[in-house]
Amino acid sequence: MKSKEENYQINHSLFSIMGYVRYFLMITFVVSASILLFFGGSNIPPEFIRTSLPITFANLFLLTLLCCLVNGMRRKFVWERPIRRILEATYQVTQGDFHTRIQPVNRWNGENELDVIINNFNKMAEELSSIEMLRTDFIANVSHELKTPLAVIQNYSTMLQNPALSVEKRIEYAHTITDASRRLSDLITNILKLNKLENQQIFPEAKTYNLGEQLCECMLGFENVWEEKALEIDIAIEEDIQVKADAELMSLIWNNLFSNALKFSNPHGKVTIRLTTENDLAVVQVTDTGCGMLPEVQKHIFEKFYQDDSSRATRGNGLGLALVKRVVDITGCNIAVKSSPGEGSTFIVKMRRDGRR
Repeated sequence: MKSKEENYQINHSLFSIMGYVRYFLMITFVVSASILLFFGGSNIPPEFIRTSLPITFANLFLLTLLCCLVNGMRRKFVWERPIRRILEATYQVTQGDFHTRIQPVNRWNGENELDVIINNFNKMAEELSSIEMLRTDFIANVSHELKTPLAVIQNYSTMLQNPALSVEKRIEYAHTITDASRRLSDLITNILKLNKLENQQIFPEAKTYNLGEQLCECMLGFENVWEEKALEIDIAIEEDIQVKADAELMSLIWNNLFSNALKFSNPHGKVTIRLTTENDLAVVQVTDTGCGMLPEVQKHIFEKFYQDDSSRATRGNGLGLALVKRVVDITGCNIAVKSSPGEGSTFIVKMRRDGRR
């Protein structure tokens, strides 16, 4: 196995013995030349020179050696150790350990160049750690969400093979398989949409259109859902509110908000849609009569795959609001939520009207 020095591709030490020798010879030459120049014009007896020369060179040797040792210790503690710590940390990061951090060099005397490098390294490692955590969570959540409908399809398909099964049970199991297939299809569709929105540069194609008409068209697509749950639909839309936006992207927002409102409202409940103006803004409010959310839950609802216990009961996949948040960021809109447990939720989207930019 290769040593870490080979992995770092260090062929020679930054502070080798040869470096000390060269530094020693340089100091010796400089000090000797200085002494010779100083005593060059003096009338010194030869006997004094012969007796003093060994002591002088011994002192010169010790002085030079002391200078080399002091300089070597300074270089070792000020440069060599921090650099080796940086090399060790970068090696650990290349091996996938994104929790590696480096302590600053100068904790009391302010930052130097190495501290700047170390701080930037720590920021990079922290960002890589966050990305790795998100990636791991994403894979785990996708795997879980895919396994659930697949297990339902597999189990009920196996039960359908029973020749003694009644017609009513066959129809019931077939409906269950259809629902699981639909959830699986919705999950894959949302994953692909979210992946496209997050990993590709999207250039919204802004066009002027009537926002009220778009809201009504999107809501009509869920007519069978609200009829099945016997929900009351209350729509109040101000006339002729024009916006300039990408209609296709905005439809993703409305479809997901309407779908959630219908999904979380109890049977015989009520879903309210309001379109009003506020100065130069168009304001859309979508209100349901569902179970509502705690403040802690509201902080995380726009995260991928986040679901509280009540959300899991409705068989969602936790991607709808993440899609909404991404589209809101792309289009420059603003979204907020108001909710209380047992009192339902209201999602508020604000966007600029056409001609008021």
